Amino acid sequence: MQTEMTSDVAIIGAGPAGLTAAYLLTKKGYSVIVIEKDPVYVGGISRTVEHDGFRFDIGGHRFFSKSKQVVDLWNEILPDDFIQRPRMSRIYYEGKFYSYPLRAFEALWNLGIWRSTLCMASYAKAKVLPNRNVRSFEDWTINQFGKKLYSIFFKTYTEKVWGMPCDEMSADWAAQRIKGLSLWSAVVDGLKRSLGLNKRPNDGMQAKTLLESFRYPRLGPGMMWEAARDHVVAGGNQVLMGHALKELREDAQGNWTVVATKANGEPVTIAAKHVISSAPMRELAARIEPLPKANVEAMNLKYRDFLTVALMIRSDDLFPDNWIYIHDSKVKVGRVQNFRSWSPEMVPDPSLACVGLEYFCFEGDGLWSMADADLIELAKSELEILGLCDAGDVVGGAVVRQEKAYPVYDDDYAANVDALRRELEESHPTLHLVGRNGMHRYNNQDHAMMTAMLTVENIVAGSRVYDIWQVNEDAEYHEAGAEGEDAAGIAAALGSVRDVPGRVDKAA
Repeated sequence: MQTEMTSDVAIIGAGPAGLTAAYLLTKKGYSVIVIEKDPVYVGGISRTVEHDGFRFDIGGHRFFSKSKQVVDLWNEILPDDFIQRPRMSRIYYEGKFYSYPLRAFEALWNLGIWRSTLCMASYAKAKVLPNRNVRSFEDWTINQFGKKLYSIFFKTYTEKVWGMPCDEMSADWAAQRIKGLSLWSAVVDGLKRSLGLNKRPNDGMQAKTLLESFRYPRLGPGMMWEAARDHVVAGGNQVLMGHALKELREDAQGNWTVVATKANGEPVTIAAKHVISSAPMRELAARIEPLPKANVEAMNLKYRDFLTVALMIRSDDLFPDNWIYIHDSKVKVGRVQNFRSWSPEMVPDPSLACVGLEYFCFEGDGLWSMADADLIELAKSELEILGLCDAGDVVGGAVVRQEKAYPVYDDDYAANVDALRRELEESHPTLHLVGRNGMHRYNNQDHAMMTAMLTVENIVAGSRVYDIWQVNEDAEYHEAGAEGEDAAGIAAALGSVRDVPGRVDKAA
């Protein structure tokens, strides 16, 4: 039996971008239907998974944005449930922990005088004789920090995350994620921290040159998106869980038909005037009828998956960090989250600690395909190797898999994305791509929300007034600055848009 439904806007995906669009459109009086493949959780990679009362953040999501509009929207959706949390993270390298942000004397002591000297000499060489033909992540990072620091603090971890050599990764990813992080500023700031000089002259407070605290929903980031969903439903619209996109097509009049299937295979058909998609570009291209010419390029887009192994451990707490980066090739784990440090309410038993070991992999490879019990044993042994706990103190575990967590920035990704984007936008003015996977761009949560916020403005205006592809294009390093300091707003910051010929008006 086929169910037929009608709405002004059909939204594919109930992650931060999809639900931001649904929330804002609902406020403006539009009828909206959201389809979400997951049968239980909204929020996408920003969801919070619950297991026996323990709550797991999938990757760690700080709620920090320079955009006042984004911060105001967070406060509007979830007005009473934010807590302020101290930010602490470290890097584990060769059996030692390095504070991040850097503490100069600590780093000097851990690395030793000789290695520290080599690092600074390598940095000086990169500044005097930079590589003029920057193509890869490796090229870009060596130019910024020198070859020695690159090999210590970037190469091992980055190759764990992406599963590919750094010289095969596009420099775009480094420019987007590391841009604005100055080694010299970090050293000066770290020296002040080490000497206790990083004080404001009158009040004795520490200057916040890099983030020292952040806000966080007390029950995890999924709390935000569950609240957004509830607002959408309360406004008379629908969020259909357990509905996977099957196909979508546009008729001669510009109206859309979106077909989704329930878990039992039963189809649901949605007629809509607009479609907003946060589905992976590769999947979207494969489901549009007729197939776009750029579908060949879309099929070459790659994604990195990952899984979290959450361990419950007999201990009131193991370490104070929110997370630790593991720069060590002896273990497979890439990062370790401490969920109580994110929020005490994530861990229901005060006698137990709960940590999440993150393993980066490809769907279907050895790690991804391991049985949950084997993954838990692997995580226990690696936590012991790192000296963070005794395996015998682990009393429970759970595994959460996240497919297509990260769009891969390989040599060809930019051309492939551009070809598909231009064909879809030029052929389908009422099809809107948003979010991390929808745009195949490694956006933060707030940037994904920005793309949805501007898309809503475009739908209301009846044309592509703002080019959402400019969001995060020139973003400063996301660790620095003050929350909500961009009071001018997202649209004002972007200015006018001229990137889609014939269909983009100048911004008002």
